[in-house]
Amino acid sequence: MAQTRRDQGVAAVRHFNRFYTQKIGVLDEGLLNSEFSLTEARVIYELFHRETPTAAELSRELALDPGYLSRLLRNFGTQGLIEKVTSATDGRQHLVRLTAKGEQTYERLNSRSHDSIRALISPLKTDARQRLLEAMQTIQELLGEKPPASSADVVLRPHRPGDIGWVIHRHGVLYSQEYGWDERFEALVASVASKFILEQEPARERCWIAEVNGRSVGSVFLVRDTKTVAKLRLLLVEPSARGLGIGTRLVDACVTFAREAGYRKVRLWTDSQLHAARRVYEGAGFVRVSTEPHQEFGEGLIGETWELKF
Repeated sequence: MAQTRRDQGVAAVRHFNRFYTQKIGVLDEGLLNSEFSLTEARVIYELFHRETPTAAELSRELALDPGYLSRLLRNFGTQGLIEKVTSATDGRQHLVRLTAKGEQTYERLNSRSHDSIRALISPLKTDARQRLLEAMQTIQELLGEKPPASSADVVLRPHRPGDIGWVIHRHGVLYSQEYGWDERFEALVASVASKFILEQEPARERCWIAEVNGRSVGSVFLVRDTKTVAKLRLLLVEPSARGLGIGTRLVDACVTFAREAGYRKVRLWTDSQLHAARRVYEGAGFVRVSTEPHQEFGEGLIGETWELKF
């Protein structure tokens, strides 16, 4: 069964590759109606964006056979697109750079590429275009060799239409996948989120959505419990964005807002299984005040109440 699922995954990726390469014209005789192949155009792109690399660096970074790259560069030299210069620090090394003609060729290819992609995505509505960009970002994150983002890329913003549905959906999916919680938890999240939308007191209640490169990756709510007590609810950080300090920033935003709104205490409920969230709460100064076994979303769960007093 596992082998069958893997084979299905391979088939799906191959199907996507065939679809996408045809869609962007990679299979055409000349890329972007030019005289260059995809590989040749990519080498021109790298030469334009690099500080005079060596042929060996290009071969390594682009995973190209050295012999094939050598022939390609020799052909570029014949066309007057590149020139080779001796390294100022190592006379044994020859650096490669574009000539003025080569830079003009890059600008022509780049302009055609820009226009081609714009024509491809312009028919899409705003929400469809966002879904496309998020899917591409996910592919990069899952298959990339380097972390796709840093803490500097994280932005916190107020909620807007569509965010609450995302919060409910992602809580239901992630807590089922990671902890085995059933749909009763999703129902609880939906009730909390619905009440927030219908009864929000803007001066004393708020939702924050964390974004990385325009993609929603986290959430948290601060809601009124009593005149002096607020509740921190629905803290969530997507697996792909963990390690960037997003949970800490979301909780800090809640605590700061609670103080400014005049609350004297912030209370939250969590579960003993949620180790990462509990560390964030503890780091923000929250103290666990009670525990209680429960079976609201599954068997053998232990609920915890934490509080932070001002």
